[in-house]
Amino acid sequence: MVNDAKVTALVMAGKRSGVLDPLAARAGVAQKAVVPVNGVPMIERVVAQVAACTAVGQIRVVAHDEGEIARLPTIAGLIAEGRLVMVEGRFNIVDSVFAGAEGAEFPLLITTADNCLVTPEGYGEFIAKCLDAKAGGAAGLARKEDVRAADPEGQKRFYEFRDGGYSNCNTYWLGSAEALEAAEIMREGGQFIKFPRRIIKAFGLVNLVRFRLGTGSKEKLFEQISRRFGFKLVPVVLSDGHFAIDVDNERTFAVTEKILKLREGDRTGAAA
Repeated sequence: MVNDAKVTALVMAGKRSGVLDPLAARAGVAQKAVVPVNGVPMIERVVAQVAACTAVGQIRVVAHDEGEIARLPTIAGLIAEGRLVMVEGRFNIVDSVFAGAEGAEFPLLITTADNCLVTPEGYGEFIAKCLDAKAGGAAGLARKEDVRAADPEGQKRFYEFRDGGYSNCNTYWLGSAEALEAAEIMREGGQFIKFPRRIIKAFGLVNLVRFRLGTGSKEKLFEQISRRFGFKLVPVVLSDGHFAIDVDNERTFAVTEKILKLREGDRTGAAA
């Protein structure tokens, strides 16, 4: 990394206002971020992996219920070290990113509290590829075949491009404060596959047609987005399909816990 500079990590751990996530309700906690997966709260897992990445310096956890998260042992330890700070979440994902980025050192790595399968090596791979590409902004993707090899039930929907299908890894890069404008793409929460009108709003009608037909390349799409925002945005393809499997619902919770039990052994009894 240039001049041994460290990346600042934003871990997004917010919740929908006035809505209790079904996974949180089942686990008896106030927010999805602290739902245990194989015995360990999701936010603790993600923060531990981010903290173990040697390219990451300060960590900022953006959350609405900061106290419940700050009391977790891993989080509390990093706060005591001065390496982690809690940031109050806002009413939507974009304003929460802006809040997390305020006063931060760039570049920023953005990840989410439900990315339970991403490893320190995975974050390091993403950071290295962003730096090599001199990216102003970037999004992590995984190939369909890699995701299905990780687990055939891990993801059901993929973005289809000329060179194949890809899944979003909920891992993003902002190279500078100017690149924050690109966060506007996420204002309605992403989910472009389910809501194609969001593609029109973010990227234009022609790109929607290409996207739906699978006739365009991901590189061309990002080039066109780059022209819109005025700085270089790139797709970063990661090597491990596990990185595209996050905990969205009961199905992906079960998939994620199954994979973690294979990696770690069954830790659910220890948490009881």
